[in-house]
Amino acid sequence: MKRITVIAPLTTENMMTTSKRIRVMAAVLAAVMPFTTGAAVYTKSKSATFDVTMRVVADCTIAATGIDFGQTGVITAAISGSSNINVTCTNTTPYTVGLNAGTGVGSTGTTRFLNGTGANADTVAVNLYRTPGSGLWGNTQGTDTLDGTGNGNQQVLTVYGEIPVQKSPTPDNYKSTITATIYF
Repeated sequence: MKRITVIAPLTTENMMTTSKRIRVMAAVLAAVMPFTTGAAVYTKSKSATFDVTMRVVADCTIAATGIDFGQTGVITAAISGSSNINVTCTNTTPYTVGLNAGTGVGSTGTTRFLNGTGANADTVAVNLYRTPGSGLWGNTQGTDTLDGTGNGNQQVLTVYGEIPVQKSPTPDNYKSTITATIYF
């Protein structure tokens, strides 16, 4: 069995004219567009206000760098060094910074020692000052601490260190860990 396909002739009756197609498309778009834009236009409005708040309390942060006096042999002259304590306190917050005696054996108050390692019992005396060469820096508030007032920005305080002339100890690495504390 053979199939035969019949094609209807093109006439003006079965063809949609271009102008008719445009009119149909315009009608479809007009019907769909209000649902696709999502933007409604309103004619009335009312407003309300609200506060945005936060509370700032007196606060401070502190960070410190170490002092490395380098290396020496016989200690026949004082050896100087310095480090920084970075303090950031809220504006107008009064503070004081103290330095403890450290971890060196025999250290107390503002008398400080660096210890050797292992079985080495020798020590090296070290002084820490609030100003170069005077005003030993301790941890007794109102006596040997350093006072300041925060300005909201980081303030750099300098620790002036000195290894005074003393009997030269056994060759070794000497160390003490000092704790800087801010009171506010």
